[in-house]
Amino acid sequence: MEVEESGEPKTSWSSVPEKGQVLCDHAGKKRKQDSTPEPVIRITEDEEEDEEGETMPEHMKDSEEPSNKRVKPVAKSNSLTGVITPVKTPALKRIGQSISRSISFRTEARPLPPAPLRSRTKASSFPRRRNSQCWSDTVESHDLTAKEIKRQEVIYELTQGERQLIDDLMLVRKVYYEPMLKLDILTESERGQIFGTLDSLIPLHEDLLSRLERLRGSEKTVGEVGPTLMNWFPCLEAYVTYCCNQVWAKALLDQKKNEKRVERFLRLCQESSFSRKLDLWNFLDLPRSRLVKYPLLLKEIQKCTPPEHPDEDTLPDALELIQSIVGEVNKKTGEAECQFYRRALSYLDESQRLPEIQQSRFLYCHGELKNNKGQRLHVFLFELALVLSRPGEDKDGGQVFNVYRQPLPNALINLEEIPDGEAAGGGSFRGAFTGNDKVKNCFRVSSRGRSKAHPYCLQANDSFSKQQWISCLRQAIVQSRDRTAHTSQSQLSLHPDPALYHIAELSLSSDTEMADHTSR
Repeated sequence: MEVEESGEPKTSWSSVPEKGQVLCDHAGKKRKQDSTPEPVIRITEDEEEDEEGETMPEHMKDSEEPSNKRVKPVAKSNSLTGVITPVKTPALKRIGQSISRSISFRTEARPLPPAPLRSRTKASSFPRRRNSQCWSDTVESHDLTAKEIKRQEVIYELTQGERQLIDDLMLVRKVYYEPMLKLDILTESERGQIFGTLDSLIPLHEDLLSRLERLRGSEKTVGEVGPTLMNWFPCLEAYVTYCCNQVWAKALLDQKKNEKRVERFLRLCQESSFSRKLDLWNFLDLPRSRLVKYPLLLKEIQKCTPPEHPDEDTLPDALELIQSIVGEVNKKTGEAECQFYRRALSYLDESQRLPEIQQSRFLYCHGELKNNKGQRLHVFLFELALVLSRPGEDKDGGQVFNVYRQPLPNALINLEEIPDGEAAGGGSFRGAFTGNDKVKNCFRVSSRGRSKAHPYCLQANDSFSKQQWISCLRQAIVQSRDRTAHTSQSQLSLHPDPALYHIAELSLSSDTEMADHTSR
């Protein structure tokens, strides 16, 4: 998961889940790491007397460090860098998909600023890189074709990815999961909500790693991999429970970070070399980001498999299976996210509680937009309604969204795109968007036939975000109107107009009389 922090508003995008759709989101991107990290030297109170180094929490001293930071494979002709091309696919949003699968599961963590340097330097313990070894580095010689070499590289990347994921999950259990309970940083209930079923995923991936390693022959090559994956992929249904819990886990973790003891513990862990400058949420999101990579890796294996290979028949079935599993996980995750945000809405007036909001099963997108007064709003585009809100906190410090003005049913929305540079006329913009008489990246939504719903002029952060909002709104409007029309037709077929019964009776009587007359 990419970790970035900026002053720009965050928007989380999602698409309507479709059967067999492969989903991958910004949360699944590879992490960006500074190629030349600066050593961080910390000053402790005992520093002048103790030359051995900084004080570490007791539970960290025995922790084994992963060998290196995770980075892209080295730029070799046979590495995956040149094999797998970036693919734009929806994420397991908000977790994974939302305008951040959205909830975006994009973390707010960022590398900590360097501590003041002391006059006498000493060896630093900044994160080391993980090995970027390729399959070709593990063999002395081979007589394989270029296509087969690529195939072995992808299978090796699949295997190494499993090993690294297992290492990270075990690190989470040893450094975070167990100590946070022993040190009374979290209650048993809070720990269960934040970590979910993560502990059960470790044996699941250990099983796949064991199977893949048994496939390697004496020459360190893998022959047929399709049947192994076909038999193992159904185990990934366990991800439904884990990913559905992530939206609640992220909310509780963010809330607990406001407590000094929790914040200090997490900061010390992130500063330590074993963390590779990743915070707890980065580690918790690794299983989800791993899940959405399986279809991509399988496509690459299939692409490098010759027609006469035994995998030629099994890989398409394995790919279809993993795509359906990812699609199901994404669907359930979207429903869980929608339920989470529905519960987080706080209504100022009962008239704002539209039935369309409660009937919505998923979110098209959600994120920050500005209104014509320059106020920042968090906007939710549910399956059947558009809701504008202002973020706030409840009495326990949890996040709530206070509904702003009247929500709009999607079936009644009129959407108008405002061209960039349009003059602010009639006081509708007041120059608040840009500080002058011109506007950029704006659009207007209004409702047909509802006096309480005023038109809303909204501004996105950039042109790309604007187009994404407009695309999602158009899709939501069309599907909501189709749903309304279909519902009306169904009701009409179930409850026809009584006048039609009279017409039908006349028709039957006429036919009967005609038959009698003919027989005579």
